[in-house]
Amino acid sequence: MRTQNKIIFLLCSTIFILNACKPKKSDEKNTNKPVIAFLDAFVDETIAQAKTGFYKALADNGFQESDSSITILYRNAQGDIPTLTQACDYFISQKVDLIASNATLSTITAVQKTSTIPVCMMVSPSPQNAHLLDAKGNAPKNLFGVYETLAYIDTSVTLINYFFPNAKHLGVIYNQAEPQSVSALEHIQAACKLLNLQVSVVSVSNSSETQLAIQSLIGKGIDCFFAMPDNSIFASFEVIAASCKSKKIPVFTSEAGLVKRGALCAYGADMYAWGYQAGEQAAQYLKSDKKNLPLPELVKKRIRVINKSVALEFNKTAIDSSFIVM
Repeated sequence: MRTQNKIIFLLCSTIFILNACKPKKSDEKNTNKPVIAFLDAFVDETIAQAKTGFYKALADNGFQESDSSITILYRNAQGDIPTLTQACDYFISQKVDLIASNATLSTITAVQKTSTIPVCMMVSPSPQNAHLLDAKGNAPKNLFGVYETLAYIDTSVTLINYFFPNAKHLGVIYNQAEPQSVSALEHIQAACKLLNLQVSVVSVSNSSETQLAIQSLIGKGIDCFFAMPDNSIFASFEVIAASCKSKKIPVFTSEAGLVKRGALCAYGADMYAWGYQAGEQAAQYLKSDKKNLPLPELVKKRIRVINKSVALEFNKTAIDSSFIVM
């Protein structure tokens, strides 16, 4: 009888141990939680606003790391192309469910590296302007998210005439390796022709060259500067703003985030809203159980902003109510 009791005890203990080792339902669910890779091309305060908006949209739709409903892998290439490529390769090796690409270089790199993992773009031009269309004019099938065209650049340039109607000479720096920068330059030149503005242009290959470039433009006698949507500009804007300020040259831009950093004013996309809009698309895809990929869409929110302290430096005290004052 004692032997039988021992056998029963051992069987019960074995069953208890096996049950204890089985994963709980919540654990089983967590093993299937989405893995989102976020790829930043470089460190920049303006671009970072899009990432913040993207994360907030995911959280508002029930996807956040704090409650273990999602895993986010983050990499920032800090402006280095080999590092950007390696980061993308790492994400692919981890078989992530989605790559969120912040800024043009991240989007182009991700799409070139994978045709199967969905890529959700933000702070990027249209697939056409990014030269991502195939021979038949089709965008990559795995690309979605939010893009911008350059039609708004024309409106941005007209702000020069609004604030400084006597301006005659505009300076521009651009990176000829960036498709959106080349296209933006064409829009700026066309708009300046209508405004009878002379345009002096200096090209750079990276942000370390912008200091010499802006000094070259100042030497040519520019009386205003336009900071275009260019990664080299984003990465070195403080250098440009300081150089222009020392010569009392106003800086105009199409990027709202640069106004906070020292530009006079801008008409362009709200970076936080841009990222949020992309995050909503990503959440929509995840909620479909990763079956329905949304179509790329145009950025919805553009704003006019002005830096009050910079405006005062140029004696611009009467600010139109349509501007958001920073």
